[in-house]
Amino acid sequence: MTTTTDSKPSLANRLDGVSGEVVKFGIVGLSGVAVNFVVFWVCINGLGLASLRSNIAATLIAIATNYLGYRYWLYRDRDAASRKREITLFLLFSGAGMLIETGVLGFSVYVLELTTHVEQLAAKLVGLAAGTVFRFFSYRTWVFKALPELAEPAAPAATQPLAAEPAAAGAPAEPAEPEAVVAEAELLLAAKRKPFAEQR
Repeated sequence: MTTTTDSKPSLANRLDGVSGEVVKFGIVGLSGVAVNFVVFWVCINGLGLASLRSNIAATLIAIATNYLGYRYWLYRDRDAASRKREITLFLLFSGAGMLIETGVLGFSVYVLELTTHVEQLAAKLVGLAAGTVFRFFSYRTWVFKALPELAEPAAPAATQPLAAEPAAAGAPAEPAEPEAVVAEAELLLAAKRKPFAEQR
């Protein structure tokens, strides 16, 4: 039976990759949060809009800025073959995240009756955290998909010639144990030395 080195990354390597992805996701997300809160604050204070309308306007603008960061920085090496599909899914999952965020804010304002600006900002922060967790897993799983060759390395192609070469050279198809290989090598060396000894 052919024994090959496992080409799949270890759990530690995968966790390192995910942690780096989480950090970058957080950086893009924080920039979106800044845009979100600034627009939200301007809408409820400067324009006098209702809290839910302000939240929807702020979230839509933040979604647009986040997409640019995710596509052209964090997930720039991911499959972009179908941009229409990607944008559609991005808007779909972003909309679901916005519903989570707005739902938490609406529950806080209309059920718990926390209506001061500070209370609304706190409720928005809680909703934003819940929506961000949802967006992270949905974006990386369905929106910005890994390229097939990166996701599944073609290991069998590299191992097939190694299995075929011994058969062409007349060696056994199955790889021998290390002791047997050493013994076979010694026999080959002894056979090569014999003609030289006879010539002397």
